[in-house]
Amino acid sequence: MTITVSENGAQMRLDVFVSEQCSVSRSLAQTVIKDGGVKVNGCVCLKSCKLKPGDTVEAAIPAPRALEAVPQDIPVDIVYEDDHLLVVDKPKGMVVHPANGNEDGTLVNALLYRCRGRLSSINGVVRPGIVHRIDKDTSGLLIVAKTDEAHAGLAEQIASHSFIRRYEAVCDGNFGEDSGVCDLPIGRSEKDRKKMAVTQKNSRTARTEWEVLGRYRGYTHLRLTLFTGRTHQIRVHMAHIGHPVTGDGVYGKAKNPFGLVGQCLFARYISFTHPVTGQTLSFEAPYPEYFAKTLEILKNNYSL
Repeated sequence: MTITVSENGAQMRLDVFVSEQCSVSRSLAQTVIKDGGVKVNGCVCLKSCKLKPGDTVEAAIPAPRALEAVPQDIPVDIVYEDDHLLVVDKPKGMVVHPANGNEDGTLVNALLYRCRGRLSSINGVVRPGIVHRIDKDTSGLLIVAKTDEAHAGLAEQIASHSFIRRYEAVCDGNFGEDSGVCDLPIGRSEKDRKKMAVTQKNSRTARTEWEVLGRYRGYTHLRLTLFTGRTHQIRVHMAHIGHPVTGDGVYGKAKNPFGLVGQCLFARYISFTHPVTGQTLSFEAPYPEYFAKTLEILKNNYSL
């Protein structure tokens, strides 16, 4: 890639500039710079080089290494299973599918082992069976398709918003209303390409309904219903209205209260029409340990 630095790039570090402009991690940008794969006005520079408007940056970013998920004998909590699909209660800390930096130990690796490779092929060899995702540090219910027929039917329900997904979260602050709607578009943040944001630029519609389940000093327990499934949707919407999900170090406060590791959020309930049998299926997960512990602390120490 050859990029001319604009006024917005003035005094920006070279590694930051390459990371943002080439949509790669900062560590990869630094490695490429160190190896001489980036030149400024024809010269190799240090990663800390400060850019000026009009500078020409040439970056040779290596193609990502092809990934292919492999079966691994990893325990996974199966809530429901038949010949067409299964419902999983994903634990906090588990990545859904392999990606650079998380190439194994994922939910997909575990399912390939359990299902002997019999998962839908629509999303390719890295994400077989994956119809929708939840974040690494969000636990809860996830549907996985075994066949392409089931996958297509589930994807159609998600697109038509007939697929019901309800989450629960503890958020910072106190809400003035008992319920509400965030109907705000979400796209990639222009300030930090690793984050999402409420924005009108290169964004997609996003709708989250919320309802107060409990009020505490400085915190609120919410039920949230997704009508769309944008990346980090609940976390972005809650942060945008001034109530980030408690423990969210990306969109909220960096510290982790109550011993939390990551956001206090989980996918509790799903309901959908079986894409093959036509039966209505509904599932509700029990509170995971971290969520139950947080609610107990709030009730015992932060009651109004």
